[in-house]
Parts: sequence; C-alpha cells; structure tokens
Amino acid sequence: MPNIVHPSEVQIVLTTFETSPGMCQDLMDALQDAYASFISKQPGFVAAGLHVNDAQTRIANYSQWRRREDFMEMLRSEEMRERNRRFSDLCHRFEPVMYDVAAVF
Repeated sequence: MPNIVHPSEVQIVLTTFETSPGMCQDLMDALQDAYASFISKQPGFVAAGLHVNDAQTRIANYSQWRRREDFMEMLRSEEMRERNRRFSDLCHRFEPVMYDVAAVF
C-alpha cells in the first residue's frame, strides 16, 4: 500500500494517460497486467495505484520506488519498452514524471 510521508525516502512517479472512453478499459486492463506480471516484481518497486476520472478520459498512475535508478532501469527494460508501445496505441499521450513529496496533510 502506498504510504505518503514527508520527508519521503522513496521516489514518487506520477503518470497521466489521456485516453477516450472507448479505450479506457482496454488501457486499464493493460496497465493492471503490467503491474501484476512485471512492474511490481522489479527491484525497488514499493507500491502503486491506478485512478480513473468519471469521464473515462484520463488515468492517473501513482507509484513509489526505492530509488530513482530503480524506476529508470525498469522503464528502460525491453519488456517495459514493448508495453509502453502498447500503451501508446491505447491513449493519445502519456508521460511519467518524477516528484518529491513537498507536504502531506
């Protein structure tokens, strides 16, 4: 389970996917499969959550990693590169961005 604290000892990655209602469930299925069978098993993975807006036009992915390098290594793997190509087919655009926890309430 994600645990959000400040200061944080983990690397936070937020990825937003812009999709369409007709593709949202397909993209969600692909993301869930990626986490269940690959991402969650990678070194440094801590936790993640997937969120869908009411209109089913956006998916937000929150993930935590022990180190920035762990996330980057997973992202550069051949399997993840292949999965990202599939994600690209299911959405208009997506972008993972690394963040530091600045405050918690």
